[in-house]
Amino acid sequence: MRSVSISELCRLFGFSRQRYYRSIWSEHNCRKKATEVVEMAREVRADMPRLGCRKLYHILWPRLQALGVGRDRLFDIMRANNMLILPYRSYHTTTNSHHRFHKHKNLVASLDIVRPEQVFVADITYIRNRNSHIYLSLVTDAYSKKIMGYDLSENLDTEGALRALKMANGNRMYPQEPLIHHSDRGVQYCSDEYQKRLAKYGITPSMTETYDPYANAVAERVNGILKQEFLLESLNLPFNLMKKAIAECVDTYNRMRPHCSCDYNTPEFMHNQRELKMKSYKNENKNTLSDIRQCI
Repeated sequence: MRSVSISELCRLFGFSRQRYYRSIWSEHNCRKKATEVVEMAREVRADMPRLGCRKLYHILWPRLQALGVGRDRLFDIMRANNMLILPYRSYHTTTNSHHRFHKHKNLVASLDIVRPEQVFVADITYIRNRNSHIYLSLVTDAYSKKIMGYDLSENLDTEGALRALKMANGNRMYPQEPLIHHSDRGVQYCSDEYQKRLAKYGITPSMTETYDPYANAVAERVNGILKQEFLLESLNLPFNLMKKAIAECVDTYNRMRPHCSCDYNTPEFMHNQRELKMKSYKNENKNTLSDIRQCI
C-alpha cells in the first residue's frame, strides 16, 4: 500500500503544508511554555507548597509576561497539570471563654486601620501532629499582615501566648505609636499575667464580643495560611524540629508571601512603609469567608 505524503494530505483536507507545519510548531511552542510555567510554579511552591494561583501569578508576573502567558492561561496550565489548590477546612477548639477573668470591649470593629502597628491581632491554633499535641500562638499586625511574634507550645498554658507577645513587642518598629491588641476571649488573653504584660508594654486590650469568624478574621486567616499553604500539619516532626520548621515558615511568609489586601505586596514590604491603603473586609460588606481567604 502506497504511503501518503504530507503535501497530499494537506491538499485532501484543504489547507497548505505551511499551515500544517505552523500548527505543529505552535503546539510545540505552547507545550514548551507550559512546561516552563509548571517549573516556575514548582520553584515558588518549594517554599510555599499551597500558594494559590492569584498570588502565584503576582510573584511570577514579569517572567510570565516575557512568555506571553496571562492570568487565565496560567490557570489553564495549572488546571491541566492538576496544580490548582483546593481549599479545605480544619477546626479544633482552642478558645475557652468560660472563665472568671475580665473581658474587654471590641475596639476595632469600626476602626479604620491605616498604618502598621496600629492593631495587633492574636490567636492560638492547634497543629495536628502524630508525635505530640502542639499549639501555635501568633501575634500579627493587622495592617501589614506581618507575623510579629510566635511561639510553639505543647499545651494551652498562658506562657506560650506571653512568649509570642514578648517577641512581637520586641520586633516593633514604631514603639512610640499607640497600639491595640485584639484577640478572642480565651483564658490565655484574659488572664491576669497577660493583661499585666499588655499594661507593661503600654498596649490597649480589645476582644471579640461574639463568635462571628469575621471578628478576628485576619488572625484566623494567617493561622490557616501557615497550616494549609505551608503544610505544617503534614510534617509530623518531633517538637524541637517543628519549632525550627515554624521559624522558617514564618520568615518565608513575611518576606515572600503576597497579600491581595496589601495590593499584592509582602508583609515585610507593607510593614516598612505607611503610604499604601489596606483593603478592608468588614461584616457590613457581606463578603463571604472565601472572599476573605482569597484577599488575605
